[in-house]
Amino acid sequence: MATRKKTAEQQEVAVEEKLKMLYKLQSYLSEIDRIKTLRGELPLEVADLDDEIAGLNTRIHNFELEIQSLKEATTQQQKKIAESKAKIEKYNNQLDNVRNSKEYDHLSKEIEFETLEIELAEKHIREYAELIKNTEEQIAAAKEQLKEKSIDLEQKKKELDDIVSETKAQEEKIREKAKKAEAGVDPRLLAAFKRIRKNARNGLGIVPIQRGACGGCFNKIPPQKQMDIKLGKKIIVCEYCGRIMIDPEMAGIEENGKN
Repeated sequence: MATRKKTAEQQEVAVEEKLKMLYKLQSYLSEIDRIKTLRGELPLEVADLDDEIAGLNTRIHNFELEIQSLKEATTQQQKKIAESKAKIEKYNNQLDNVRNSKEYDHLSKEIEFETLEIELAEKHIREYAELIKNTEEQIAAAKEQLKEKSIDLEQKKKELDDIVSETKAQEEKIREKAKKAEAGVDPRLLAAFKRIRKNARNGLGIVPIQRGACGGCFNKIPPQKQMDIKLGKKIIVCEYCGRIMIDPEMAGIEENGKN
């Protein structure tokens, strides 16, 4: 009987110690969250700017390939014009030696055809020139954007580096403490805590009771459940938000929230 009683007491102490260790871990993680908040949206802004700059570089590269293709097409059309002119010259020379009207009509049609080919090629060249001009304007606009984004990125990186350098040592110390605290928490309880914390808006996985309510969602807790939480005999979660709850005294804080 005495052995059973001792085992029950050990179990109660074990649960209470688990809750205390878990709350200590939460305090370290909340401090890390606070440091991250100090950095604000800068890491995301830096990542977004990196993506935008990569996109602009890709766009500029594609524009340059397009211009290269248009220039090659222009060269092909110029070759066609040269070939057609050479044919027209040849046909004109042959006109001087025609023997009948049939040959004359045939050569005349060939000259007419090649003349139309020249006009079509010149039309294409004008179109390509317009496209090249428009694409060059788009490249200039993209390069201007790239310049602005690059300057903005450098400024954001500097701001972030300054904040990180100020808080890095502090964060590393807290992370080390959190790691040690984590090692002292039951693996299953730790997994549940991490899952709750991930889904919680403010990152709180365990909260103290505040004025008879859950310290996470502020819904009222029935008196009997408050008593069970105070006794610390078992892990109790809020029926509304799912957070683990701990008695303020057990957590080392007073009801008014002061240490």
